[in-house]
Amino acid sequence: MKWIASAAFGMEGLTGRDLKRIGAENVKVLSIGGAEFEGGFDTAMRANLWLRTADHVHLVLAEFEAKTFEELFQGVKEIPWPDYLSRENAFNIRAHCVKSTLMSPSDCQKITKKAVADVLCAYYKLSRMPEDGDAVQIDVDIRNDCVCVSLDASGEPLSKRGYRTWNGEAPLRETLAAALVLTSAWHPWQPLYDPCCGTGTLLIEAAFIALNRAPGLRRAFAMESWGFVDKKELEEARRQAQSRYDECYQRPIDIAGSDIDPEAIELAKRHVRQAGLSNRIELNVADLRDVALSGEAGMIIANPPYGERIGDRRVSHAVSRQLGELSRRCPGWDVSVFTADMGFEREFGRPASRRRRFYNGRIECEYHMFENGKKKRR
Repeated sequence: MKWIASAAFGMEGLTGRDLKRIGAENVKVLSIGGAEFEGGFDTAMRANLWLRTADHVHLVLAEFEAKTFEELFQGVKEIPWPDYLSRENAFNIRAHCVKSTLMSPSDCQKITKKAVADVLCAYYKLSRMPEDGDAVQIDVDIRNDCVCVSLDASGEPLSKRGYRTWNGEAPLRETLAAALVLTSAWHPWQPLYDPCCGTGTLLIEAAFIALNRAPGLRRAFAMESWGFVDKKELEEARRQAQSRYDECYQRPIDIAGSDIDPEAIELAKRHVRQAGLSNRIELNVADLRDVALSGEAGMIIANPPYGERIGDRRVSHAVSRQLGELSRRCPGWDVSVFTADMGFEREFGRPASRRRRFYNGRIECEYHMFENGKKKRR
């Protein structure tokens, strides 16, 4: 079976790398939108459990060209819908159109809905579908007149790990936080410190990586309610993920953070407890100017306020200067900073060794990585 793991801009390569690690076959990283892969339901379940930077996993049902609504209608009707939907299933349609003749998502939703209903009503000998059972999400993605019809195997976005039930101001999405950790030069056996930790998302994602914890371990997925799937395969994939976490939970880690806002730290402590990481992550209220790090050198990762969502440019420039001063107070430590402040390097005091572009929502941001060049000791 063919699947697509959708991902935000800049995270396609990370998603493809994770797919290869879980044993997916014929992985193909897409230039925009994520990565394709092949495998059975067990592979898709592992993808839902383990993908740290993807948004959804989709089962591809059909791909065809459509420039008219009639071509879309007939293409959808060709899909053997009774193989996937029972007579009770509710089915919702979500459409997305890019650079195509058909550019009305609402009309594409209606056409697709009618085509699916016609096939199911004829098969089950009904005048109309009751849709009073479990809901199945059908996605129609049209790009350059090429239609991809799929089932959403994830349900809620994969960024919903289940541990963040309270949000502070301008929260960092979990998938983006994981991408920042994975893109940095940090290794799980090194210390990691976030001096602008907010509600703790970046620290929790780092701990999940260090402890070999599948990010989706504590949540459910849409495919677990599909009637045409062998549930034993899915249960085994979940059992294996839990076993790997159990084996690594006692592994020593050195992950800590601070923030000047006491309310943010209180929320961070709640999230750490929700993630099952009590006593594994150290959190403190501290002004960035007072942070001093000692012991083995590691990695500082920060997502400071940059004037778009919190405060103003003057504040963000001051924070950038303080991060530069922190770097100078902590020789040997690598520093990675995620910000939309285009003048960051000037305020920080030196150019970055590497840069990577990501989007925080709709805000284009630059990830600045300052590496000391020393060989890492495993």
